[in-house]
Amino acid sequence: MPIVVDIDVMLARRKMAVGTLAERIGITPANLAVLKNGRAKAVRFTTLTALCEVLECQPGDLLRWEPEAADISAAVGNRDDGGGQHPSVP
Repeated sequence: MPIVVDIDVMLARRKMAVGTLAERIGITPANLAVLKNGRAKAVRFTTLTALCEVLECQPGDLLRWEPEAADISAAVGNRDDGGGQHPSVP
């Protein structure tokens, strides 16, 4: 999945337990586990806001995009370098 959830990183930086965070943002520990393990299909802005308030961070500290290998290959394969040939990907 190209969206990576870094809640564990912020929990470690804040020295906070998962259960404490779940209680403070008002969701169950099970739902927080789904979110922090990257299995969530969506996140409500209210939940993201609560996470940022409690962890004293920005949304970008919790979520980041990483291209998948297939995305990188497609981007390189579709690039027009003007020479008619596509560079090889190491």
